[in-house]
Amino acid sequence: MQTVLLPSGARLAYDDLGPRPELPVLLVHGHPFDRSMWGPQAEYLSRNGHRVVVPDLRGYGESTGPAVRGLEDFAEDLAGLADHLGIGRFVLGGLSMGGQIVMQTVRDYPERIAALLLADTFAEPETDEGKVTRNQAADRVLAEGMTAYADELLPKMVSPGTFRENPEVTEHVQKMMRNAPATGAAAALRARAKRPDYRDSLKQVSVPTLVAVGSEDEFTPVADAQLLHQLVGSSELVVLDGAGHLPNLERAAEFNDVFGRFLDQDHAEER
Repeated sequence: MQTVLLPSGARLAYDDLGPRPELPVLLVHGHPFDRSMWGPQAEYLSRNGHRVVVPDLRGYGESTGPAVRGLEDFAEDLAGLADHLGIGRFVLGGLSMGGQIVMQTVRDYPERIAALLLADTFAEPETDEGKVTRNQAADRVLAEGMTAYADELLPKMVSPGTFRENPEVTEHVQKMMRNAPATGAAAALRARAKRPDYRDSLKQVSVPTLVAVGSEDEFTPVADAQLLHQLVGSSELVVLDGAGHLPNLERAAEFNDVFGRFLDQDHAEER
């Protein structure tokens, strides 16, 4: 693990793995997780010749800093981390909230993006009901901590098959959620409630894009991924059978194979 203090005041913890090709891969975790969410991908890709940078978002894992006010603060941190590492353009991937942070980064720093991974995420702004729900959840985790919130989310985060048959993944997901700092999780919930509509900006994306989703995802069902695929003309869509909201963990081998092949295409990797 390494850390960097950014101009935003955030101190990000991150892993920087693998060789040093011209086009690194930067992966953004979801809520309420940390960079260990991308462990199978970081290990697989770095072993196969890719440079992989995986940070804890501000307020999560081992990263600290002022409470984020909007997803643009996370995007600024990612650009600042890339600047610190001397990275100009990069492949950017995110899952769930991480995917929305990716969309915000594409909107704010389009010149930095060489290719995209959008996993189990959606582009629409929050509904009025959703804003209330997210802010209530923020109030709750600040008052009660993360344990009960995490335990309630767990059955929806992974598919029923994963929950029954893969205790290692299920326990990892539960541990990440329980260990998430309540203040960071609450700030991110409020930031997500204020997120903009990313649909128009996605229509402008021309870089290679992989859209991935678990076939049994309750939070962002396949229909959401299909819409992303329609919005981004240069995209391909992959549905991972039997996975829920975290196919990169639930079906890690298949996810790695799909993402690895995408990166190894000439148009996605400049060596």
